[in-house]
Amino acid sequence: MICVHSTDLTRGGNQWSAFDWWPPIGWWPEPARDLAPAGACTSSATFVLTPHARSAHAARCFAAGSLTGWDMCDLVPDMELVVSELATNALRHGLASGGAHPHADRADLVRMSMIRKGSLVTCVFADPGSAVPVLRRAADLATGGMGLHIVESMSLRWGFDPLSPYGKVVWAVLKS
Repeated sequence: MICVHSTDLTRGGNQWSAFDWWPPIGWWPEPARDLAPAGACTSSATFVLTPHARSAHAARCFAAGSLTGWDMCDLVPDMELVVSELATNALRHGLASGGAHPHADRADLVRMSMIRKGSLVTCVFADPGSAVPVLRRAADLATGGMGLHIVESMSLRWGFDPLSPYGKVVWAVLKS
């Protein structure tokens, strides 16, 4: 299993919550730092998903557009699969229910970021949910439950980071 958990999501003495987390300049998941070429320039793009079925499609289009802009069209098909699975999980499992969150007015947003370092791209989803992603065995002939298996098979590395006081980011690194 390649899923890795890390805790490098601090900004000075404060920690990030899902509602204010945007990738800081130069951010890269700690467990994947050995993959990134030293001194590689970083580019990033961020998008906000709302809790609608069409948001997974919008996330795929945003990923494809970002990759096209970075002249990484060869990565589009694989990234679209990974983004589709992570977006669906964030929207389905990561959103807070009703007024249970201290910031219920913003509890229905998922932030997506694409971060490029050389020939590597990390897609990151920040959501307000506390449940961690679990790579589970899907039942035979099941029509769902294979999303993280797809993410694992398509990415060099993937993982999650809890955010404080609530929320998490789930990320996957792909190579062009």
